[in-house]
Amino acid sequence: MAEQAGPNSPHISWSDSFSQGQQAIKVLSQILPSFPSNIIGSEDPSQNLLHNAEISAQITQQLRQPDSGAGDNNLCRWLYDTFQFAKPNLQLVVLKFLPHIAGVYLSRVPLRKPLAGFEAVLLAIYSHETAFRNGQAVTVNIPDLSHSSIYHEAKPSSAKNNVTELNLAVISPGLEPHGTVRSTRRARIVGVALELYYSKISEMPVDSKIAFCEFCVIWAGVDGEVYKETDQGIENKAETSKPEKVEEVKEKMEESEGKGEKREATTSGRIPLPWELLQPVLRILGHCLMGSNKNKELYEAACVACRSLYARSLHDINPKGMLATGSLLRLLKFNSKPVDKIDHTEISITNIISI
Repeated sequence: MAEQAGPNSPHISWSDSFSQGQQAIKVLSQILPSFPSNIIGSEDPSQNLLHNAEISAQITQQLRQPDSGAGDNNLCRWLYDTFQFAKPNLQLVVLKFLPHIAGVYLSRVPLRKPLAGFEAVLLAIYSHETAFRNGQAVTVNIPDLSHSSIYHEAKPSSAKNNVTELNLAVISPGLEPHGTVRSTRRARIVGVALELYYSKISEMPVDSKIAFCEFCVIWAGVDGEVYKETDQGIENKAETSKPEKVEEVKEKMEESEGKGEKREATTSGRIPLPWELLQPVLRILGHCLMGSNKNKELYEAACVACRSLYARSLHDINPKGMLATGSLLRLLKFNSKPVDKIDHTEISITNIISI
């Protein structure tokens, strides 16, 4: 028999999380055209929603519909309510579809269509991160030779040393609460949402990361395959008969939306890529390239995205973007070459005495 909760027991319990998951499934089943019967009676609703391929395909298809993103869109309302009021395990389900939400939203902004539904979801994620960080910036202290290390005695100094402040690098600036999405705030709001996605990326399914890489190629709007490294050096694009990667990814996305149906194009081309948006994008791509869980399709999609963003940075003459994307490409080049696994710290055993 289960023990009864005492007067000081917290109101939040596992049953609350389970009932929230069941309620989310019930509402979602009324939105999607078809719903797997085995999910409705699931013992772990959040994990099934996160990893079920059939549900994922239907949600993705609806997010790419021409009328998706409007303020009265039922799916956007479900995503908003689930993230705003549910437990963290159900919030992961919403974050899984963030690449599609951000990708379709940013690509449709120039079309001046009603996108209040997408903006509500993005603002909910932004507000969550703002409250979690208490509006503070994310910083990292970069060590330098002007300070004694932990292995040396620190010299007593009565004067205050201000050098520390100069070595404080800001990863993400402070956050201010926003209730609407304006053109001047758009990149920051989406960038913060992607920062939260990056913090949970180890729990994201592979198909979500692949979709993110594909949107990066379209956001860049530049074919970067000219920078593809082969065994013979840089591949000569003029000698290949492959179509441009940007158009190739667009065709792949449009095919995934449904064959034989007339649909609006998912994207219309490149978008502005300020550093506040590009930085979290590159951090996510870095995980896709160098993460512990190797997936060939994800790795190849991330490689294509990095080359496209590198070409875009060169086109825009963006120094930060050129340095960051170029560093990722150098890591790719280094990672693709076999390296002799030699442990230089290992002491070799020999009968010869060196004098």
